[in-house]
Amino acid sequence: MDKEKILAIFHKQLRIESTPPGFIKEETDHVIRHVSKFNEDGFISASNVNEQNAEQIIQEELNYFINLGQRFEWKVYSYDQPPYLIDLLKEQGFTIEDREALMVMEIDQDHPFLEEITPALLKEITDEAGIKEMISLIESIWEGSFSMLGERLWRDKQDDPDSLFLYGVYEDGRLVSGAWMYVEKGTSFASFWGGATRPESRGKGFYSSLLAVRAQKAYQKGYRFMTVDASPMSQPILEKNGFTCLAYSYGCQSPDPKDREGGEVNG
Repeated sequence: MDKEKILAIFHKQLRIESTPPGFIKEETDHVIRHVSKFNEDGFISASNVNEQNAEQIIQEELNYFINLGQRFEWKVYSYDQPPYLIDLLKEQGFTIEDREALMVMEIDQDHPFLEEITPALLKEITDEAGIKEMISLIESIWEGSFSMLGERLWRDKQDDPDSLFLYGVYEDGRLVSGAWMYVEKGTSFASFWGGATRPESRGKGFYSSLLAVRAQKAYQKGYRFMTVDASPMSQPILEKNGFTCLAYSYGCQSPDPKDREGGEVNG
């Protein structure tokens, strides 16, 4: 795999050109921003800032989203400029999440995933009840509320059934492992999300089976690359399954607009 070439394709197609469902894409000279149609958190997928203007642009984006009453994520990758962009965001009150690895796998007709037989325990999830069960699984593992995620998944599944695919592994009729995939229309990429497994059901190969079934679906739909934002725990598993790390990313979460006195950031 030509890592630099694939990273350039990823940057162009997913960070610059893509418009995820449920968002309005807005381009300025300095950022690609996505504003939620449903008053959820927005995000900045890419930026073009430098040492001279970075602080000003950060303040302008904070003000923009404050006026909308929305929080947002500024997604920073390890190759973004300036190299201390994360530090500037932190100084403006952003919360910096743990580093994730951008993992990509190229798939063709000879890839071993395409030969794997889907286990009988693994089922595709297509209804609201199944998505709610998926959210319950995630909440039991991560100990937080993910109700908005559930609403978004069900909304996206209804709006475009062929862009979102969800899968679960069931033992004794109970969901024990689950994951989903968006096929990024107009690009060469399918993005993998989720991958949660109950502790007592780990070590049985469910994670790999969920990777394989999504790769099979993506290939069937004509997608060449699979991508995952991987935690340090998931990265070695993905590497064993043929994924390559192209870069690292950081989710930088903006401060709550309510915490900004006067509703503006002073430059």
